[in-house]
Amino acid sequence: MALVLHTGSGSPYGWRVQLALGAKGLAHEVRMLSFSAGDTKKPEFARLNPRRRVPVLVDGDFVLYESNAIVEYLDDAYPSSGLRLFPGDARMRATVRRLIGEADAYTDKSTDDVIDQVIYTKADARDAAKLEAGRAKVTEELAFMANYLAGDFLAGPLSAADFALYPVVAFLDRCHQREPWFDAQSLYPPALAAWKRRIEALPYFAATWPPHWKAA
Repeated sequence: MALVLHTGSGSPYGWRVQLALGAKGLAHEVRMLSFSAGDTKKPEFARLNPRRRVPVLVDGDFVLYESNAIVEYLDDAYPSSGLRLFPGDARMRATVRRLIGEADAYTDKSTDDVIDQVIYTKADARDAAKLEAGRAKVTEELAFMANYLAGDFLAGPLSAADFALYPVVAFLDRCHQREPWFDAQSLYPPALAAWKRRIEALPYFAATWPPHWKAA
């Protein structure tokens, strides 16, 4: 039975799992839930995840939620398939986990004000000072993460760390897509911009792009 991933279009946590599944080369089905239709609040989904959050992975009779746990499970359960998401020795694997933690705790949080002001706040209600402060915070954080690049990717070889960071960065592109005046490209240090292009050139990347972003 193929793996089944329950996620929502544009969920950065679901997106990292999609990238991990692609990198592992694992046959899987994606069941895209609608947030606006309340799919995550329906009883059938709550039976999979009582917290009613995506992503959820179903592997036969095993159900797992929380994106980082899912990514680690894929690497442990299917070690001979595709890319090792946590490669190398104990120190390198620990580094990958640390980078994931930083992406979640710092990079993701640094984008909150920008995303809120650009996407979720009406033009006549935007706070220019808050937006500018948000841009400064994002610029500083992306420069910080760019310094971690060890060759082409964050930990050296492509790993789960790259899949955790990419969707966070891509949301800035979404801001530009929704509001073209917002220049996302100006926020990326050259090294991080090049890293981003390498992720986007991966052969399985296009299949993970959020469906509703394609139509925008």
